Amino acid sequence: MEFHEKLQELRKNKGMTQEELAKELFVSRTAISKWESGKGYPSIDSLKEISKFFSVTIDELLSSEELISAAKEENCTNIGKMTDLLIGLTDIMSLMLILLPLYPNKSGETVTAVALYQYTQISFWISCICWGMFAALIIIGAVKVFMNYKSIEKGRSSVTGVSLVLSIIAVLFLIAARIPYAAVMMFLLLIIKGILLFKAPKKDR
Repeated sequence: MEFHEKLQELRKNKGMTQEELAKELFVSRTAISKWESGKGYPSIDSLKEISKFFSVTIDELLSSEELISAAKEENCTNIGKMTDLLIGLTDIMSLMLILLPLYPNKSGETVTAVALYQYTQISFWISCICWGMFAALIIIGAVKVFMNYKSIEKGRSSVTGVSLVLSIIAVLFLIAARIPYAAVMMFLLLIIKGILLFKAPKKDR
């Protein structure tokens, strides 16, 4: 008998619903449903809670192969969460494109580098687009960090996709607007996100 079958049997023997078991184990009903359908394994901490609640050993719950699979899955999940956190922080770092002196401001024969909020030598619409893109990336980063903190799985890939697309658009726009230093900074942030995604477990993406 496999783990998901054992969990179902243990729950039904206690006359509990998935919702009731979820409350006892401090997890979501979706998690119980996932485990009982054989689509994944609990974390090591959840396995300990299941073992304690049903008064069985972890060895009785999982075979050695299943235990290895559970450990691998938890490792992939942890790496995926760390990747999401770093991507979110990278997006929040778009704040640098507002605060750092990356924009050439010409005054007579002198060219000085100024921050975006001091940059006056671009049109109103280009300035609005820059502010909008950078603000959107910062917000997306904050959302990504929040989702990671709250362990929200649904929509994580979509948020990451929006982040990547917006970063690519921002790089192309800054190049077209002839703002080279800001374009290089945005490109570096995009490269960091690309590396993080490349190194992340493909399952979580």
